[in-house]
Amino acid sequence: MRVAIIIITTTIVCHSCKDKTPDKTLANGYATPDMAEITVNKNTKETTITLQVDGDWALFEASSIDALDTLQTPIGNGNSSNTTTNSITIPSPEKKYYRLVTPRETFTFSERQLPMAGGYNFRDLGGFPTQDGRHVKWGKLFRSDDLHKLTEADLHYLSSIPVTSVVDFRGPKEIANAPDKLPGSTRHAYKLSIEPGNVLTLVNFSDLGPEQLDSLMTQIYVHLVTEEPFIERYRTFFQLLQDSTRVPLLFHCSAGKDRTGTAAALILYALGVDEAIIMEDYLASNHYLGDKYAKELEQNPGLKPVLTVKREFLQAAIDRIKQDHGSVENFLVKVLHVDIPKFKARYLY
Repeated sequence: MRVAIIIITTTIVCHSCKDKTPDKTLANGYATPDMAEITVNKNTKETTITLQVDGDWALFEASSIDALDTLQTPIGNGNSSNTTTNSITIPSPEKKYYRLVTPRETFTFSERQLPMAGGYNFRDLGGFPTQDGRHVKWGKLFRSDDLHKLTEADLHYLSSIPVTSVVDFRGPKEIANAPDKLPGSTRHAYKLSIEPGNVLTLVNFSDLGPEQLDSLMTQIYVHLVTEEPFIERYRTFFQLLQDSTRVPLLFHCSAGKDRTGTAAALILYALGVDEAIIMEDYLASNHYLGDKYAKELEQNPGLKPVLTVKREFLQAAIDRIKQDHGSVENFLVKVLHVDIPKFKARYLY
């Protein structure tokens, strides 16, 4: 039997809510999103899993990956001589993990986008395949945009993970304007302020044209990996990630795309995820943030470079790291003090 950890296409459903989450996440290509799709109501957290399976199958559900190993009774099962569509609806106010078992394969999965009624760019970094055939653990590392609009149901969901630490990359003014709402499970909250990339200070950019803004954003990304105050923040961040008492950990900024996007990329590099997949995850912020900044973009399309991400932005940072240090791994090990073997042992299946 082949065992695989897969990325599942997720749909977040919003019924009559003011802040609407994008209807569907991006299919990741290297997984099998045609086999299973998770649909989640972001307000009630009710989950529907739609399966397209040929032959015998059984679906198991648990509150943790480890708990899946001990389950005996599936929440659904079936048999068909042809590929058929089966749907299972589950009242799920808490984070869940699923295992689909067939005679040939076993797939373990969870939702990529967390169903936050008060957020947009909330994502589990689990499930990504690495170049050595392993996968990033689900339910350990989370990236997001700001937390100040989270609902009580959102906070309960995050507590169910349970999120233990929250790292905030926003600057003091951003924090004062929109203080975090933290889940009750939070034991550690860290303010690792990185000032560039603050999308709340759009007035600073309003007089610049698109080409100037592109250039500015590219410079910001280079600064993130070359300026010592910012490097020190990321160094501290990786110290937290390497402390088992600090995870599960959620890290965020205002949009969850620049400072957070760079942090997520460095994590995935440290875990040996392919560079093309890392870039794909980075660019996915454009989808998840589609509704968050729709009004701003409609009123001022020229701000698109500030409110979206471009391949060139992150690539500029990666190219500069390679130029200065020879490789991203050298930067992680020698500058950010990441113990790569131990890091992989902690966060990979």
